[in-house]
Amino acid sequence: MNEIDQKYQAPALVRRLLESRSIAVVGLSANPSRPSHGVGAYLLKAGYQVIPVNPMESEVLGQRAYASLLEIPGKVDLVDVFRAPDAVPEIAEQAVQIGAQGLWLQLGVISPRGIEIAEGGNLDVVVDLCIKLEHARYAA
Repeated sequence: MNEIDQKYQAPALVRRLLESRSIAVVGLSANPSRPSHGVGAYLLKAGYQVIPVNPMESEVLGQRAYASLLEIPGKVDLVDVFRAPDAVPEIAEQAVQIGAQGLWLQLGVISPRGIEIAEGGNLDVVVDLCIKLEHARYAA
């Protein structure tokens, strides 16, 4: 999947997923130099409930971190992924299992199998876009 099918970057889809309230950020790092940290901080400031998912962290941005999506006790609307493409199928399976509405694969995170799993579970999927940049574009 070298070319991203335009349906995974359609403006109506992006805007719909940006209406989510709770976002689990898989791979959210406590390291301020990591892109995931900047995006997570931006989403918090924008008013989203940000749920860090990273087995190497206990807390990120003042929010309790979870080792996996399956450990999150509350509702998750959207799963935003900052992981290598080979990790996406398992993340997609967990996103379906917890009843998320969407799966957002950040810039460079492209996993045909993960997309297939998410779509099979009726999740909306955005691929190869940065949620921070898209929020800034549509919030303006």
